Amino acid sequence: MPPPHRVVVAVFPDVDLLDVTGPAEVFALANRVTGGRAGYEVRLAGPGREPVVTSAGVRLLPDLSFGEVGASVDTLLVPGAVDIGPDGPVARVDREVVEWVRATAPHARRIASVCVGAHLLAAAGLLDGRRATTHWSTAAQLAAEHPEVRVDADPIFVRSGRVWTGAGISTCMDLALALVAEDHGEAAALAVARQLVMYLRRQGGQSQFSVPLSRPPAARRDIDALRTFITEHLDEDLSAAALAGRMCLSERHFARVFRQETGTSPAAYVEAARVEAARRLLETTDDPLEQVAAAAGLGSVETLHRAFRKQINATPASYRRRFRTALA
Repeated sequence: MPPPHRVVVAVFPDVDLLDVTGPAEVFALANRVTGGRAGYEVRLAGPGREPVVTSAGVRLLPDLSFGEVGASVDTLLVPGAVDIGPDGPVARVDREVVEWVRATAPHARRIASVCVGAHLLAAAGLLDGRRATTHWSTAAQLAAEHPEVRVDADPIFVRSGRVWTGAGISTCMDLALALVAEDHGEAAALAVARQLVMYLRRQGGQSQFSVPLSRPPAARRDIDALRTFITEHLDEDLSAAALAGRMCLSERHFARVFRQETGTSPAAYVEAARVEAARRLLETTDDPLEQVAAAAGLGSVETLHRAFRKQINATPASYRRRFRTALA
């Protein structure tokens, strides 16, 4: 008789190593803290039984080939792999993996992706009509390639029925803890979290770690020049009217051109730029919040708080405690 929780993890060339080993460690610790009652058995499945070289250069030896997995799967766990394109990471979609996931998913009690593994689930049609997350750096790619998926780039993980999607890399362990909590209760998951010296539920989402202004250059050089001007003059009047005047365009036409080139409105872009500047000040200085707000062009501490809550779902003080770097 198979164990009650047979976890099958897909492995393939250049898979992210932690996406595989992180959840495996969580499930192993769940077995340990429950005296074996958790009943997790983790097996790696690959295109064949030959070693797979991960993105870290470490070799993994699959326990099974894709064709040997069979129907006795409790949890199907799908990590991901990325290629580096001219504008940053691009999720890799391996057709052999996608076809195996599509064929295996109906036999699994639940399916979970880790990081950019969500792109494989989407390609297999498992995320159609569902809310899902992935690593913040490839969320736009997922949304563009699969408009039928409701992509939310901020959560650490998202559950939609029996399908779970996890965010960036280390959050594979947050996702695995949530699966343990679903199976055996929060007390067991908390015991595992303590062993791992991590929070059972971390505060905030991926937006704490992403860079909201990491967009490719605009096709229009004048818009790129304006973006540079915004970054260098955050404490000045950057209203849509002022920026339109600088571009010698009507406010309406300017807003249309700016959105076309950047994918966002002038107001949203300016706020993101100001929050990004405030983040850097909170990380690298001991300046009081009043001074940070003024330097970043947010004006008041109240506005600083409101912008942080909206942009990264955290307060300025909690962000500083978490990401403050030591001064030289």
